[in-house]
Order: sequence, then structure tokens, then C-alpha cells
Amino acid sequence: MPITCIGLSHHTAPVEVRERHTFPTSRMAEALVALRDYEAVQEAVMLQTCGRLEIYAELDDYERGVTQIKSFLANFRHGATGYDLESYLYTHLGHVAVEHLFRVCTGLDSMLIGEAEVLGQVKDAYVAGAQAKSLGRTLHRLFHDALAAGKTARAQTRIGSASASIATAAVAAARCRLGSLEDKSVLVVGAGKMGKTAVRRLRSEGAARVIVANRTLSRSRDLVAEAGFGEAIEMPGLVEAIALADVVVASTGASHFILNHERVAAAMERRSDRPLFIVDIAVPRDADPIVATIPNVSLVDIDGLKALVDQRLEERREAIPAVEEIIAEYVERFERWYRQRSAVPVIARLTQKAEAIRAAELERLLTRCPNLDDRERMLVTGMTMTIVSKLLHSAILKIREKATTGEEEALSNARVLDELFDLGTVADVRE
Repeated sequence: MPITCIGLSHHTAPVEVRERHTFPTSRMAEALVALRDYEAVQEAVMLQTCGRLEIYAELDDYERGVTQIKSFLANFRHGATGYDLESYLYTHLGHVAVEHLFRVCTGLDSMLIGEAEVLGQVKDAYVAGAQAKSLGRTLHRLFHDALAAGKTARAQTRIGSASASIATAAVAAARCRLGSLEDKSVLVVGAGKMGKTAVRRLRSEGAARVIVANRTLSRSRDLVAEAGFGEAIEMPGLVEAIALADVVVASTGASHFILNHERVAAAMERRSDRPLFIVDIAVPRDADPIVATIPNVSLVDIDGLKALVDQRLEERREAIPAVEEIIAEYVERFERWYRQRSAVPVIARLTQKAEAIRAAELERLLTRCPNLDDRERMLVTGMTMTIVSKLLHSAILKIREKATTGEEEALSNARVLDELFDLGTVADVRE
């Protein structure tokens, strides 16, 4: 099975490496087109989350394809890194790659087990691939089945129980640090999905005041209106908002530090000795790590959040065996379909040829028997269709059955049928 997954994640790379290898949404299509142009890459989808960057691809040749994708990751938009990227990469091939995507979709491979956001991020990756035309029938089916497995796992198990997404983990970290948020002011920087989740959680935690800052003021206002809570400000007022806040939750998609040393230092000068706690859940990071050296400023990034919420995930861990059973079922279903792909062109050509012969011979018969009435013509037509259907039925079942036993046997069967019936399908099967 020439399917592969190459990537880096929170398992293999720290956030300072992961952020060097993020792709802005505006350049995702360009990246996918570039991937598609590599000779050995037949299809490709790029999955990017706060904890991972992964490329799923169907390859014409494993060795060449893996080399080309690694070259793409090392060179596309990043330039010199100052470190050996390959030491952070992992490569999954065939069955392992397929199973890995299903584990990602069900939340078993997430920083926080069962997190809700990852399913939407996988869907976004699928849509981006479809729009860039880097997606073919194999990855279309793979991602469709993986998303279905993720939904099934959340519907049939408790893998998504309790509240433990990245954004809610940020709020939990703030509550853990401050004890209670009921008399606190919180600044949320970023009005995307993470920002929305954080604002909703802050409301349920009883935060006294929530300020939402975003590059586009209208998005901040929309978030506040949807949540029915908080106030929206423009980015030029960020320093003043930091000065007012007890907690800052940062989750923008910016490629540079929003909370840089200059801004945070200026804000701290406007408050006496009141401490500031910054939770940075963005990748690339929003907060320059150097701000942690400013007196009374504490900083936690996304990699530092996991330990703070692990104790809340026991119920989800108990669901892992049930989720793994669901994964095994969906993986087996996909791989059965994948093996049967070789049978599709054979069955189609065989059916088409039989139908063409049936239709031609029927036309000749009806031409020779012009006195048949409509009912008789219908009976003769139905009889010819029944004969062809019954003759092909067992053959089609056998073709599908043999295709599930392995690709080599399926190709061998295809060659035999091609020779016997002059179908011209072998080239289609190889594709």
C-alpha cells in the first residue's frame, strides 16, 4: 500500500521547531500545488494543527516519494533552520500510516486525549486538498473514513467527555494559577476557534471581565456578540489591555510575536507589582519567550499545558480500548476497499463489454423479427439482461473476493481477464 505519512508533532519536536514549519492558511494552496508537482507524489494532503504538521500522500514509489516530501519540508518557505530537521520527523508507511490518521481523528494521538478541535482541523485539511486538487480517490476515501471514525468514537465512547481542549486547558491553567477567575480580568488575543472556546469557558468560570483583541475588529465584535459576553478592542489598544489584565490567553495565527518584550514591558510599567500570567496556545507562538524575564510575568506555552490537565483525563483514558476497537474496524474497512480498487476497472470493462454485446445482438434480433409487439420486445429485452446479469454475477463476486487477498494476485487475475476478454484494463489497474 503506497500510502505514507511524514511529519513532526508534539511527540517528536518542541514548539520552537514546530512553529518554524507552519504554513499560513493563505499559502496552504500554494504548498499543496508544489507537493502535487513532485514526480513520485500522486496525491497529497497536509494536516496542520497546534501540535503537528503531517503530510499524507499516495506515492508512485516509496523511496523516491519519501525523499521528495522530506526535501519539500526542508526547503519550502523555511530556508536554513540551524538544526537537522530529519531528526524531528517520523515516517509511517502503508498500514501504519492509515492507522495513524485514524488515531489522530479519534483524538488518541492528541496532546490532550480526545480533544474536540482536531476533527475540525482534519476536515479543514481535507477541504484544502480538494480545493487545491491535490486530493485523489485514495486520500478522499481515507480522510472520509477517518472523519467518520472520529465521529463514531465520540458518539459511542466517552473519549470526548469532560472539557479538555487546548483552549479550555488554557483557562484551566489560569484557574490553577490564580485559584479563581471570578474577580479577574482576562485578555483573549485572537478571535478564531480557540479564542471562541476560551471566551465561552471564561464566561462559565465567572471571569469578571473579558477583553477580546484581534487584528480585525469586526471578528472580535462578532465573537463577543455570539458569546453574549466580553468587549472587543482594536490591536492598537493591546498594551493598555495587557495592563488591565490578570491573565492573557493568546491564540492568533500571526507569523510574528504579538506579545513581544516591548509591549509587555510597557504594559507592566502601568501596573504596580500585580502579576501577569500569559498562556500562549498559538503555533507559531504569540509570546516571545523573553517576556518571561520581565518581573511579575509568568508564561506557559502550549507544550507546558499538558501536565496541568492530565489529571482531568482519566475518564477519557478508560475509553481508549473501545476507541481502538473502532479504529481497527474502520482501518480494516478502508484497507479492504483499497485492495478492491484493482477490481473496479476490470469489473467496469467486463460489464461494459457484455452490455455492448447484449445490446448489439438484441438489436439484430429485433430487426429480424419486426412483427413482435411491444410486450414481446420487452420480454426478449428483459431475458437478455437477465442472462448477462446471471453470467457475470459469480464472476464479479470472485473478482472482488480475489482482489481482497492481495494486490499481486489481483493484478495477476486482471491480466488473465484482460487476455481472455480483450478488456484493456491492465494499465488502469496499475494506475
